[in-house]
Amino acid sequence: MKKKILFVINTLGGAGAEMALLELLEKLIKENEKTKDVQYEISLYVLMGQGELVKRLPGEVILKNKSYQPLSVLQKEGRYFMYRTILKTMFVRGTIFRLMPYLLSLLADMLKKRKILPDKLLWRVLSDGGERFAEEYDLAVAYLEGGSAYYVADHVHAKKKAAFIHIDYTKAGYTRKSDRDCYLKYDAVFPIGEEIKQQFLKVYPECSGRTKVFHNIINTEKIKTKALQPGGFSDDFDGIRLLTVGRLTEQKSYPTAIRAMKMIKEKHKNVRWYVLGEGPKRKELERLIGSLGLQKDFILCGSVENPYPYYKGADIYVHATGFEGKSIAIQEAQTLGLPVIASESSREQIKDGVDGILCRLEPEAVSDAVCRMVEDVAMRKRYGEASLKKNVVFEKDMELLTGLLSD
Repeated sequence: MKKKILFVINTLGGAGAEMALLELLEKLIKENEKTKDVQYEISLYVLMGQGELVKRLPGEVILKNKSYQPLSVLQKEGRYFMYRTILKTMFVRGTIFRLMPYLLSLLADMLKKRKILPDKLLWRVLSDGGERFAEEYDLAVAYLEGGSAYYVADHVHAKKKAAFIHIDYTKAGYTRKSDRDCYLKYDAVFPIGEEIKQQFLKVYPECSGRTKVFHNIINTEKIKTKALQPGGFSDDFDGIRLLTVGRLTEQKSYPTAIRAMKMIKEKHKNVRWYVLGEGPKRKELERLIGSLGLQKDFILCGSVENPYPYYKGADIYVHATGFEGKSIAIQEAQTLGLPVIASESSREQIKDGVDGILCRLEPEAVSDAVCRMVEDVAMRKRYGEASLKKNVVFEKDMELLTGLLSD
């Protein structure tokens, strides 16, 4: 018996959610290898038709896009393609004209709050202008908020529908008005952490009976194997290496980290901070780094194919970010035994004083936490050993998804 599953995601770039999706797809494919009783025919539709991780898509997965570009939305060429896609989509089936009252109403709300969020305006346009598929699926999964959630709710024929939530819903700027109550159309909602679940249910309390935590999937053996491959730091620095992995976006709060590094250097000269990731804030961050004289101390390394040798070569992992969900980067750092410093938004993953340090998202607090760990070798060793003992793999969560196919 063959069950047809469609996954939908906004883009397939190198972010945590996209990486987790690829791991989930691989696990479903392995389920096919284990049993012949139920087989999954797995399809993927990428709403914006772009993203560099397409090269890692398992060959067994059917890519539904008529055309696709393996370009990152964080690079110049990829952003140009993204803008072209948005413009083209606006006029498919008269989308922009039909949605104009809705968009103007959302814009008015944003102006009242003095915060314009272009992506919240455009997701509905991209959803309504997306490709259409006549076939019915046994299960359709929206793997991200925004466009993919709207698309699956409104435009996919499926016996069951599920949606993943990866971020703090309200802090990210979503509302029931922008959603048009789309989550009421889903049979299951899967926040990736307990705190994310609670924040979501404040907005959609009537979804409580169908909302269950589904943790990010990572492959710890793959991470450990790739950490032993060639790569990693190429400079001759012999001091304490701090590492952060994440896109150069506003959400990641890098100005806080850069200003913290200025304070750290006043106490400890032999510390260097490395960031793996690319994004639209690079030039702005480079200017701040230059203005504080940290060109040799806060290094933007860009995106790398294999980040795990960097984890292995680092002394401390720092995750000082604003709103987000459960961090895959923290899971990876724990898998490789790194002591972790994180902002308070990561309290679900770090137990302060047991396997890491939690601190306020302020330069002074981040600086103080880093200095404490730099100065205390025993602390670093203790927290690193505790990281290795953390449960970062949640095998039973897969049953939440596959169980929808047996109902």
